[in-house]
Amino acid sequence: MIALSKSNFTEEVLESKGLVIVDFWGEGCVPCQALMPDFESLESQYNQVKFAKLNTTAERKLALSQRVLGLPTIVLYKNGERMGECTKNTASLEGIKALIESQL
Repeated sequence: MIALSKSNFTEEVLESKGLVIVDFWGEGCVPCQALMPDFESLESQYNQVKFAKLNTTAERKLALSQRVLGLPTIVLYKNGERMGECTKNTASLEGIKALIESQL
C-alpha cells in the first residue's frame, strides 16, 4: 500500500501505467476508517492493481484537485486517467470490487 502525498502523487498515480486505485480518506471520517480494512484486504486479491491511499486531512488541496469533494471516495485510474469512483453508498467492499472488475 503506497501512502500518497503531493510529492509522489503525479509519479505514482498520474504517470503510472496500468491500474491504480486510491483511497481518499480523512482522519475524522468514521466511514473511511471502517472501510479501510476492506480496501486493504483487496490488495492481495488484485496484484495487477496498484493500491494507494491519500490522507485528505493532510493533502486537502491535492484531494480537491482530483475532484474529491466528499468522503469516503475511492478512485480508479488507468494509465493516469480517472476511470471511475466509489463514493458514499457505493464505497463498500462490493462496490470497490465492481469498480476494479469493470477495468480488468
